[in-house]
Amino acid sequence: MKERIVKTVEMNGKPVEIYMTKMMTPCTPEEFEAMSLEEREYSKIQPPLNQRIYSPEEGIICMQDVPVKMRDGITIYVDIYLPEENKKYPLIISWSFYGKRPFDGQSEWQIMGVPPQTVSDMSKFESPDPGYWCRRGYAVANVDPRGIGHSEGDFVQFGTQDGKDGYDFIEWAATQEWSNGRCALSGNSCVAMTQWRIASQMPPHLTCMAPWESTTDMYRESLCEGGIPASSFVRTVMAEAVGPNYLDSTPDNIEKFPFIDCDYWKDKDPIWANVKIPVYQTACWNHFHLRGSVNAFRKCKSRKKWIRIHRNFEWPDAYTNANLVDLEKFFARYLKLERNGWELTPKVRIEVQDVGDLNYMENRPEEAFPLKRTEYKKLYLDATDMSMKDAPVAATASSSYDSEKEEIYFDYTFPEDTELTGYMKLRLYVAAESYNDADIFINVQKASTEGKFLPITLFGEEHPGVWGKIRVSRRKLDEKLSTDYCPVQAHTCDEKVEPGQIVPVDIEMVPTSRFWHKGQKIRVQIAGRYIREGWFEPLTWNTDNKGRHIIYTGGEHESFLQIPVVPPKFQDGDIIIR
Repeated sequence: MKERIVKTVEMNGKPVEIYMTKMMTPCTPEEFEAMSLEEREYSKIQPPLNQRIYSPEEGIICMQDVPVKMRDGITIYVDIYLPEENKKYPLIISWSFYGKRPFDGQSEWQIMGVPPQTVSDMSKFESPDPGYWCRRGYAVANVDPRGIGHSEGDFVQFGTQDGKDGYDFIEWAATQEWSNGRCALSGNSCVAMTQWRIASQMPPHLTCMAPWESTTDMYRESLCEGGIPASSFVRTVMAEAVGPNYLDSTPDNIEKFPFIDCDYWKDKDPIWANVKIPVYQTACWNHFHLRGSVNAFRKCKSRKKWIRIHRNFEWPDAYTNANLVDLEKFFARYLKLERNGWELTPKVRIEVQDVGDLNYMENRPEEAFPLKRTEYKKLYLDATDMSMKDAPVAATASSSYDSEKEEIYFDYTFPEDTELTGYMKLRLYVAAESYNDADIFINVQKASTEGKFLPITLFGEEHPGVWGKIRVSRRKLDEKLSTDYCPVQAHTCDEKVEPGQIVPVDIEMVPTSRFWHKGQKIRVQIAGRYIREGWFEPLTWNTDNKGRHIIYTGGEHESFLQIPVVPPKFQDGDIIIR
């Protein structure tokens, strides 16, 4: 096990004692060869600092291991790629802990869904490729943040310190002789997540940003979704971090700081009011960055913001040629000041999913999200026949399942073609038969006219469906953040239940866009565990269940699924335009 210590760190403007763990120690091949097997387990080969200028590919030069000093005296290191001509260029920045030269041994990530040689060896993981952008008149900076690689200090991830360092680097870069003074942040997933923290500090020379897929609420979307702690995936990702010192161990700190209303978690919240620059956001309907990406688009205060929501996985989406060309138009408009008509791009573009890898509609333009013409409808659960009905159910009934190995389903058949785009919410009346808490996992799925599960597929794997989850003791809602269509848990206290006590819970579901043909079914799957097989990401939750869960319906226990029905944009008799 890696060494864990307690350190005092400034967070949210106050000193906070947090858990930090030792990162993988950078070492040379010679040092690695001389190590014991135990030492090798905590070390990773990384070339020594080598400050030089060289040409990695024809027409591109690299300024390698450039030192940049932060405001507190800490030095970080960056590789800067430039077109060969001696001109001034706008800068696109990748900022993450994955290592600025993964091809030199800092990372072993594979870009799934992207054919070999699509992306050059100059690219950081999940980042803009210098092999593409430098040939189009941009500079690219691959940054090792504080504490990563040979950069000095400790790494406190996704917080104010990372944001301040990003500010300092941008303001340094904008004054360099090769810079035209305009900088952008770009990249997906982890690289996107850091962008919001840097933009929150409002560096004057940060001109625009393209955070493609970004978790933005670390507590609700990553470490404690629905109030159920999760650590395995984050620990797996953190294990890739290489540096001489320590990093903020969020899986340990969710135990130290179990509630959200503390300086540790507040320090990781982007300051949405400060983000006023042009933003091009993307989101995937079927990935765990979905909630954060859509919320970021909705919450940031930029008057020039765009979002494209798609069904594909983030890596192939990021490197698909059509999407690169689209992104280049955005950057050319704000980094090169080209009048290229970008402003006419629809503010919202969505793919309406159907089944498998098929879409009902692609890149449909919309004005806002959620869609203004949405009509919310309740489908009432009925445990007498495990269905959902259009009207409230008079008779009280219940259905139960073993919280460790069973699940139950409620179905509703659409009488006509129906599009659901936006937010669902699920209200359940629930009891734990013999325990004081319950962790409930929800999937909302599509089924055929004969009741067969019709999944969306990613990399050929079946996606479980629109998801939500809740720990019943965390059922209290945040009244300021919650809306009628999207409840948001407060996470400020635990409210345990008595065995058999029936309580209502409102469960937040991630947004979606999907089409049901006449006669197809919408299905609510309820279980005490996460149900998914064969997926390459180690997504698990630390559940706290015992015995059976009981779901009550009808009468005073009006359990329902609220769905976002989208009417046609135009209808004239049998003519429907969506």
